Amino acid sequence: MDHTPAKIPSPLLSLVPILVLVALLFVTIRTFGSDALSGGSQVVLLTATAVCCLIAMGYSKVRWKTIELAMINNITGVATALIILLIIGALSGSWMISGVVPTLIYYGMQIIHPSFFLASTCIICAIVSVMTGSSWTTIATIGIALLGIGQAQGFEVGWIAGAIISGAYFGDKISPLSDTTVLAASVTDTPLFKHIKYMMITTVPSMLITLAIFTIAGFTHEATASDQIAMYSASLRETFNISFWLLIVPIVTGILIAKRVPSIVTLFISTTLAGIFALIFQPHLLQEISGLPVQDMQSQFKGLLMTFYGSTGIQTGNPDLNDLVSTRGMGGMMNTIWLIICAMCFGGAMTASGMLGSITSVFIRFMKRTVGLVASTAMSGLFLNICTADQYISIILTGNMFKDIYQKKGYESCLLSRTTEDSVTVTSVLVPWNTCGMTQATILGVATLTYLPYCFFNLISPLMSITVAAIGYKIKRTNEKTESIATD
Repeated sequence: MDHTPAKIPSPLLSLVPILVLVALLFVTIRTFGSDALSGGSQVVLLTATAVCCLIAMGYSKVRWKTIELAMINNITGVATALIILLIIGALSGSWMISGVVPTLIYYGMQIIHPSFFLASTCIICAIVSVMTGSSWTTIATIGIALLGIGQAQGFEVGWIAGAIISGAYFGDKISPLSDTTVLAASVTDTPLFKHIKYMMITTVPSMLITLAIFTIAGFTHEATASDQIAMYSASLRETFNISFWLLIVPIVTGILIAKRVPSIVTLFISTTLAGIFALIFQPHLLQEISGLPVQDMQSQFKGLLMTFYGSTGIQTGNPDLNDLVSTRGMGGMMNTIWLIICAMCFGGAMTASGMLGSITSVFIRFMKRTVGLVASTAMSGLFLNICTADQYISIILTGNMFKDIYQKKGYESCLLSRTTEDSVTVTSVLVPWNTCGMTQATILGVATLTYLPYCFFNLISPLMSITVAAIGYKIKRTNEKTESIATD
């Protein structure tokens, strides 16, 4: 059955739903701030979907059944990602309460030295972000502590915030636990670990350059040691049973990833293993979470299940540490899942109406070579970050807009997924009115434009993506392992 619209909308008319989306998101974000993801953005997406459907049915004569089928197909396409997000919620809770993440933070902080403070800050935030899969959590917890340490040592807040954000977004970008990483892979139909592996080509050089800059800056700054590191480490040890044995969990997870075990299986095994270690090493915390007065099997069972599915909070006597060890579990992923479903409805309506194809036809004119294709994708991702003020929506729209173009030109989907992450995930925090930019500026107490010049990883990543495309290094095609740009 042919589902081609009877009348294809012009690119200008096709932009109407997107303009409605941008305008409503602007008002929503101004009204709700970082809480816009709790429902406001989802309602806006459905409203923009309704506008798209009205144009499709009225102008393009598209049947409702066709639009509905496109929405269902889109949601079906991200079903695996939604399951992964739920497991990630359980995993992040179990890794934290079992003591895995606190152990990594504890030992990671031991490497801090005044001359290497900026580079160490970047590395620590990267490690925590990889383990938690959340740049927001990393910045709001260990980032706050490191900001205080850096200020005590005399560093400017712009440099400190830049190091924190660079490390946090590096970890967020390559972590299999990150919702943006899972989303970018799923929207472009790319296997998660294949997506992460291919990102290393641009992400690792960007991070090495960033660390080099922070190392040089650290050596040119005279700073004194601070007792805050010792205090924070002591609080971690008093709350958790810190042990090298807990490192077995990330090591096993790494082995499973290296052996290319399916994402859901890997994450489930890792969550289960962390749960077992929580029972062994942190029974007192499980009892505290359960709220039961006696430490027995019932309290352990209840506390463990609550760690998997719900929000938890541990009182440590240290406000920063309280924020760090709090978890959201599976329930904390529901806003993201809700947003993805609404965004898939919008993408389905845009596709069925022919509007997405009409808009992308404009970009095709500038895509004669690989570098033009990648540069157009990167610029579109940045543009959508600025217009929609939300990284999740920008990832979904970028992936949907360019997916067919990459397929028609014979490129593997991992090139699109990598470019999307290189341009959308990392630049969202650089836009003052984006949810990421607003949130991090509020959390750190540093204006977006103050830390922007020092977020070297975030600034370098999209440029590295375009540079690698221009060189033609490991540009993958569906019919060949690699192909040089010279053959385009």
